[in-house]
Amino acid sequence: MLELDQLTKTYGGRTVLSRLSHVFQPGEFVAIMGESGVGKSTLLNLIAGLDAPTAGRVLVDGVPMSALDDDAATRLRRTRMGFIFQAFHVLPHLTLRQNVALPLLLNGDANGDATMRAGAMLDAVGLRGRGADFPRQLSGGELQRVAIARALVHRPALLLADEPTGNLDPDTANGILQLLRAETRAHGAGAIMVTHSHAAAAMADKVLVLTNSGLKLA
Repeated sequence: MLELDQLTKTYGGRTVLSRLSHVFQPGEFVAIMGESGVGKSTLLNLIAGLDAPTAGRVLVDGVPMSALDDDAATRLRRTRMGFIFQAFHVLPHLTLRQNVALPLLLNGDANGDATMRAGAMLDAVGLRGRGADFPRQLSGGELQRVAIARALVHRPALLLADEPTGNLDPDTANGILQLLRAETRAHGAGAIMVTHSHAAAAMADKVLVLTNSGLKLA
């Protein structure tokens, strides 16, 4: 499903990732840990095609991301990937239900179906009855749950999650991790989760540690 081939990224002469190679198996839930600044978030951005490698390739289903033009890369992200960013990127002028429904609408789902599915996902992340609220009415932890609902709503083949429980209390975090695992398993999806939390990593099928010398099993 996903292969990193000699992936390298430099910024201003500083090498963040160097000749990184790894194959992620279909349906695998992988946690990536590592020290701050080692390049974990950079790696997720490269996998998603939101940033371009300095050298090497990211292959999705055997196709290099670099071989796709902007429109094709956007379609791939929109239809097959789900993202949970640390910064949430929830749109302030849309209600919570509209935010969560957006990936479905962009993929051509009918408005009624998208609204129903969005409501179900908000229920699943513990925000039942909040669909008509706006992001300004929510706490940081609640915004994170909206971002998680949005990332899962279109049943992506690959979920990329950057510290998905970073703003959640332990009980809520555990429930969200259970949801991520259940949703990905139900649809045979893969997931790559960057986390500093050992409790979160324990939910994964495999834990990898990113170091200056590459990805290694924990």
